[in-house]
Amino acid sequence: METMCDVLIIGSGIAGLSMALKVASIGKVIVLTKTNLTECATILAQAGISAALSTDDSFETHIQDTVNVGDGLCHLDVVKKIVSAAPERIEELVKWGVQFSKKENDHYDLGLEAGHSHRRVVHSKDITGADIQNVLIARVLEDPRITVLENHIAINLKVRSGRCLGAYVLDKNQDLVKNFAAKVTVLATGGVGKAFLYTSNPDISSGDGIAMAYRAGATIMNMEFIQFHPTLLYHPFAKSFLISEALRGEGAKLVDEAGFQFMSSYDSRMELAPRDVVARAIDSELKRSGSDCLFLDISFKGSDFIQKRFPGIFAKCFELGIDISKEPIPIVPAAHYAIGGVKASVSGLTDILGLLAIGEVACTGFHGANRLASNSLLESSVMAHYAANECRNLVNNGPPACSFSRWQSGDAVDSDESVVVSQNWMELRLLMWNYVGVVRSDKRFRRAKQRIHLLQDEINQYYWNFHITSDLIELRNLADIAQMIIDAGFHRKESRGVHFTIDYPMKRKTPKDTLLRKSVRSEIFNFSTCE
Repeated sequence: METMCDVLIIGSGIAGLSMALKVASIGKVIVLTKTNLTECATILAQAGISAALSTDDSFETHIQDTVNVGDGLCHLDVVKKIVSAAPERIEELVKWGVQFSKKENDHYDLGLEAGHSHRRVVHSKDITGADIQNVLIARVLEDPRITVLENHIAINLKVRSGRCLGAYVLDKNQDLVKNFAAKVTVLATGGVGKAFLYTSNPDISSGDGIAMAYRAGATIMNMEFIQFHPTLLYHPFAKSFLISEALRGEGAKLVDEAGFQFMSSYDSRMELAPRDVVARAIDSELKRSGSDCLFLDISFKGSDFIQKRFPGIFAKCFELGIDISKEPIPIVPAAHYAIGGVKASVSGLTDILGLLAIGEVACTGFHGANRLASNSLLESSVMAHYAANECRNLVNNGPPACSFSRWQSGDAVDSDESVVVSQNWMELRLLMWNYVGVVRSDKRFRRAKQRIHLLQDEINQYYWNFHITSDLIELRNLADIAQMIIDAGFHRKESRGVHFTIDYPMKRKTPKDTLLRKSVRSEIFNFSTCE
């Protein structure tokens, strides 16, 4: 079965849905989401969107804060372009219906987060992502020009003569692989958090877009840079629940079991040090003490303030028996954000014709080696805007959508060994957490490389022998993602940003990007660097 369209958008967070709204007027638009519209990283975002809006702030200081946290690897032209577009994107979201929190004087209630020199985080209490996502969903569903297909997971991109023609997609409801042919294919699939045992990401964050683009021949950039958020809620019945950095912006303290505020031993900025610094400090304290978790204490702010400013976090913790107005919150670090991804311009252009990448799946150089808090939703919103303009040009002036060969199952049969998928999934996430986590080393990279090759062999054998399932697609993608992170990390002989290795604790004098591209004739990575 084949479906033709002008624009195929794979992914349904802030990047994908914003772009769908912007390109709806140029032709037939299809949005694919592998579960439903409410399951995405955007809806979990608590803090907000950074934008220089106050009279004592400026684009220049926002740019400088981004560059400082990016630790020498930010692309300055990209940073300037995205930061300067922030106010317009905020107002666009307001126009669409997002209601950001305001003070009594009707000015935005701007939050302060680690790495920022000014209050500039526009938020909707502590449920910013949910408010944005729900508004975008309502807008998309009421637009008859946009077709949304839930429970559709992309398997592979189809590329012919350097041009992307569309994608092979599994319709999970019908258990059927379909062809989706498009003039322009847009990856908006989000991050890779499920490659790690502990993550703040939703279950759908299996790196699908990056893995598909890599297999299709696109350049992948800076995959070694995985940001670990310092404060994931530690509780046996809490899954992937983040404790927002905004709490630390409002004065919350990191303490150990005895109540000692340990950040003074690591950084003069204390709890407002960048995420990589705080995550490593927590990791160090956990390993030193042998404790299962540490704690974040905001109880001294009082119940009224906490419930008004952080209603979502208060309610979730209270549901689990933790009253954060009276006791500290148990926390651990967790994989949070993929700084690397498909090499792309701010307009989403990749080195495959007809293929755009926007949001977390892309790597523009905006974040450098470490992302400044609340710059992620900003980048997604800005990229969707510029990519929509690029898409309009490609649809109007490019070649028509082109049919391609149907999916061939060969001699594949139904699996009678599904336990292989669940076993390999857990083994992969565990080895990535233990060997390629917050603190790394060459010895750990070598061990991870040996194990991931064994897993890939087993997964690929399973992939070709049995019929495709959603779990198998995600596992295959995660194995490719893991290999990219391992190889890129082993290649970087320095510590920079979120990439810290005990064998090379210093930075090189000249910062360079790591570029990966799959060889045409083999599975071997080709490494190159650029200024």
